Amino acid sequence: MELRHVRILIAVAEEGHITRAAERLGTQQPPLSRQVKAIEREIGVQLFRRKPRGVELTDAGRAFLDDARAMLTHLDHAFDTARRTARGEQGRISVRYTSTAALHPLVPRVLRGFRQAFPQVSLTMSEGLPQDIIEALQREQVDVVFIGVPVAKPEGVAIDRLHEEPMFVALPRGHALARNENSGDPALLLKALAHEAFIFYGDAHGMLTMQSNAVIATCQAAGFSPLITHIVPDQISRLNLVAAELGVAIVPASLQRMNVDGVVYRRLKGPQLKVPLNLVSRRGETSEVLGQFLKMAKRTARDFDRGKTP
Repeated sequence: MELRHVRILIAVAEEGHITRAAERLGTQQPPLSRQVKAIEREIGVQLFRRKPRGVELTDAGRAFLDDARAMLTHLDHAFDTARRTARGEQGRISVRYTSTAALHPLVPRVLRGFRQAFPQVSLTMSEGLPQDIIEALQREQVDVVFIGVPVAKPEGVAIDRLHEEPMFVALPRGHALARNENSGDPALLLKALAHEAFIFYGDAHGMLTMQSNAVIATCQAAGFSPLITHIVPDQISRLNLVAAELGVAIVPASLQRMNVDGVVYRRLKGPQLKVPLNLVSRRGETSEVLGQFLKMAKRTARDFDRGKTP
């Protein structure tokens, strides 16, 4: 039995009349009658009882109709799911991000816009260190990552720069440099921090991130090597250590959104200190859903740079 045969039987059952069913199906009554009889012979069951003014279902026909309707509903759902998936409107995406990226206002704007535009796509999200999530991406354990640090181009990876933001220095509120924040030029030269203790971002084993190494290189270009006293695996811990007066930290401007008691932020001037927000995916990825996500992220970033509200 073919799928069209099932649709024929449902139409005849719902219309209760061969002629009306034929009109509904866009065919003629005689061939439709022959098809119904042929189907009944094939399955070996009488589904319809012929009457002078139409047909009615037998008990076997009623049982068949219930299952046939359920089958068609399931098939229609399967076809619809396939079409939505092909258009990138349904599926799954695994997103990871660094702690720096998580605090950038552009990231939640992208995620919010995507969920509103594609509510049938399932998003899973988690945080990690840059090197860990890049490796997870390469191993196909994650689909796309937001990284708020400079990224060397790993093999098989595509990098889209969504935004750049300046770096600030986070200082304890009682610090002498913090007390000058209301002067005519609140920005600090990087070399003003030459004698400070620095709190850097790294993993649990004390290995610095690419962002931290970039900051060290910039400090050296300014004429000093920073004194590293603490390496912590997340940005919030860095700010808490700054508040405890254990050192200073050079952080992206977006971290100012974290209202940590006892921390003051000052702009830096001198050598350009910029941190990118990168969107990283596998090169040559064919997922339509991921393609929609990448388009949404880039479009949202352009609007963000132009100051457009979501």
